[in-house]
Amino acid sequence: MEVLERAYAKLNISLDTPYLHADGLQEWDMLMVAVDLADTVTVRTTQAHTDIIVESTSGLLPSNERNLAYQAAQIMRQIADATDGIEIHIDKKIPIAAGLGGGSSDAAAVLRALNKIWQLELSEAQLATEGLKIDADVPFCVYSRPAKVTGRGEIVTPLHMKLPSIYFIIAKPSVSVSTPKLLRTVRYDQLEHGDMQALMHAVDEGDYETLARGMFNVLEPVTAKQFPEIIRIKEKMLQFGADAAQMSGTGPTVFGITTKASRAKHIYNALKGFVVETHTVGLAN
Repeated sequence: MEVLERAYAKLNISLDTPYLHADGLQEWDMLMVAVDLADTVTVRTTQAHTDIIVESTSGLLPSNERNLAYQAAQIMRQIADATDGIEIHIDKKIPIAAGLGGGSSDAAAVLRALNKIWQLELSEAQLATEGLKIDADVPFCVYSRPAKVTGRGEIVTPLHMKLPSIYFIIAKPSVSVSTPKLLRTVRYDQLEHGDMQALMHAVDEGDYETLARGMFNVLEPVTAKQFPEIIRIKEKMLQFGADAAQMSGTGPTVFGITTKASRAKHIYNALKGFVVETHTVGLAN
């Protein structure tokens, strides 16, 4: 049987990490959205072999246990107590090591696909719990819709956003960030925390202007210290009319927001040639 899943990129409207747990993992407090920049993940089971095979249109992805989609297949096969071979093909559109959750979203797509193929009837919450074994972003990517994300990433509270249509201009500079390495450099006593309560109130009230003013990412200064082009891209976006701009995740991707299609196009055109990869997208359906 074969199932096709869309694996949507994620953006952090806000990102805070208040403290480290005793096991060394981060506590997260984030407002996240999925946007219509997506990989296409095709999952097929077969009795012709018992291997897990991962293929991708990108030559940069590992095809073994280091691949998060591969890990998702291992987990689901164990849950299903199955011996079928699993063939995964990833049509890669989300930039790699960009702070957009591409690998996590691919893994979440595999969890959803095998849940359907083997009729396991696991809930989104159950899939999210399994996804946390792979990466902190996988639980959100299981849902792939606006949500508040807390805990180690496993507490996902979907939100109904009353906001107007938002255009996201996404720009990735020609550098890649290793999330584990970056997180090891964080000095928690030096982080400047945003006002999550005010941001969530803006979401509840459909107050776009307050949302734009309140966006924050406590890790942006940490990553930007190593890669100053993040700040240059952010400044360019604001210069050309974005209502707000910031880094997503641990970076290096920067995104700007606007409610005007013409302004989004203007920002997109202004950035072409200045960054390696640029997209203009809306929220994922």
